[in-house]
Amino acid sequence: MFSKEVLVSNQVGLHARPATFFIQKANEFKSGIWVEKEERRVNAKSLLGVLSLGITRGLTITILAEGSDEEQAVNALVELISTNFAE
Repeated sequence: MFSKEVLVSNQVGLHARPATFFIQKANEFKSGIWVEKEERRVNAKSLLGVLSLGITRGLTITILAEGSDEEQAVNALVELISTNFAE
């Protein structure tokens, strides 16, 4: 299993449009991918799961993956968040 923490710094957090981009990127990978906020962990490939975490600007989340492309998956998702979803 591979994981990294990332600070969410875009204006609206991980809601609506950014969450959709995040899930689309997660679905490009074969590994199981999760997002963790505090003690809750949800499937990163599930829109409802990601939205249910209520991730807002300024929060630090952990992205975890397990599988054949786990490192690439986590790094790609961290980069997506770090670059504010290319906004």
